[in-house]
Amino acid sequence: MIDWMQRHNRYLVWTIWIATIAFIGAGFVGWGTYKFGSKTSSIAKVGDVEISRQQLNMAYGNLFEQYNRMFGGKLDKEQAKKLGLAQQAFAQLKNEALLINFAKELGLRVSDEELAEEIASMPAFQNQGKFDEGLYDAFIRSRGISKKSFESMMRDNAVVKKLLTMLKVDPYPFEENVVKAAATVRDKIAYKIFSPSDMNVSVDEKALRQYWEEHKDAFLTRERYKLEIVWTDTDDVNVSDKEIKRYYDENSFNYTDAKGKQLDFEDVKDLVERDLKVKRGKRKAQKAYIAFKKGKRKADEKIALPLGDAKLTPQLWQEIRTHKEGDIIKPKVIGSYYATVKIDSIQKPRLQSFEEAHDKAKATYLVELHKNAVIKAAEEALKNIDNIKLAHSDFLALNDTTVNLPPLNRQETLQFLQKLFTSKEEKGMISVSDKIAVYKIEAQQFDNAKDDNLTKQVEKTTRAIKEQSLVSKLIESLRKRYETKLYVGGLK
Repeated sequence: MIDWMQRHNRYLVWTIWIATIAFIGAGFVGWGTYKFGSKTSSIAKVGDVEISRQQLNMAYGNLFEQYNRMFGGKLDKEQAKKLGLAQQAFAQLKNEALLINFAKELGLRVSDEELAEEIASMPAFQNQGKFDEGLYDAFIRSRGISKKSFESMMRDNAVVKKLLTMLKVDPYPFEENVVKAAATVRDKIAYKIFSPSDMNVSVDEKALRQYWEEHKDAFLTRERYKLEIVWTDTDDVNVSDKEIKRYYDENSFNYTDAKGKQLDFEDVKDLVERDLKVKRGKRKAQKAYIAFKKGKRKADEKIALPLGDAKLTPQLWQEIRTHKEGDIIKPKVIGSYYATVKIDSIQKPRLQSFEEAHDKAKATYLVELHKNAVIKAAEEALKNIDNIKLAHSDFLALNDTTVNLPPLNRQETLQFLQKLFTSKEEKGMISVSDKIAVYKIEAQQFDNAKDDNLTKQVEKTTRAIKEQSLVSKLIESLRKRYETKLYVGGLK
């Protein structure tokens, strides 16, 4: 029984299955835009549905903000490019376009009354539970789009929602039982944790030099820049309380917490005041830039900085990297200041000598030695798992947030449980952070206690799994039905 459960666990773990369909109108915080190399209004056509640059920028902006929250507000455009956010945004729009084509083929329509109700119900446009036309108008102005364009996008979104409503299906009792089994299964294990701190390793200088020789390219000096900076302070810009409140009302959707909830004016008043002062101070900064460029004023600061230094923002560093020696970069915001930067010289990275790289090379070499030692010890323990001393756990559940398996901390224990309950093996090795856990399952049981909340969650999750499966298969079929024409590159 244990063996069967472990081999089929991946079908049973209900918390890992998340049914999500993304819509353009799902969020309205467009932090970040994407430049596309086409001057046409459309960037693609799927079947009879055109995808515009505005749609792609809105979808990209929403994705950028979602990832930015996960990155703790430190996501920049270079990272976004590496993550393929533009391609993800286009994939969302393409899938939606496929569904719009099919919905229209079926004759599904959204009336003006239905569209008005859909927009009025959106939290971003509500004030004290009621639709606020002022918030709606401010949003439209801030995005630089017409109401007609936005409402056209929202009508398509509503059509897709109608289509997906038709795909809602009731789960079968057997399917619910499978999901419930995953939610209530408990494993009792014997285990041993191997950590780098347990490994005795030493660094031989000859071996270290050989390691450096083989990894020279990883040990470079940092690119350095000699810069001249003109700082323009905006703290002395005069703004009234009335102006601050009006600016907040027009841009309130930009002031949200980590969960995307709009913050009250009083909670962000200081931030709003700073943003308004910065906006008003732009002309002052431009005058300083022109005077500096014409040689009529000197820099406030001359400094040498390594690439990425925290004195400047990641966005400004990204801009600096696109310029050459002698260039003067237009004012960029840093806190409550504008910085106008001139690049005097650039010192490119070079390979470090063994003496220069010694400490860093030793640190990375030690990490590798410890890692290899942990792997070797864990593999040896797994071979002899029935003959070594192991710790024993109580019955463990996937969603147990209170259990700890020393020396793992709470977060590492949760990661271990997630991997354990998706493993196909009765015994094996699980990597957690820099540690490896060797385990074997000793017993398994199910919690048969009646729980109304669990019953509801099981039904909801099973339904979501089925609906997501249907949508995925439908989209796969529609890709063959409707041709996609791309008018710009870089979106595949």
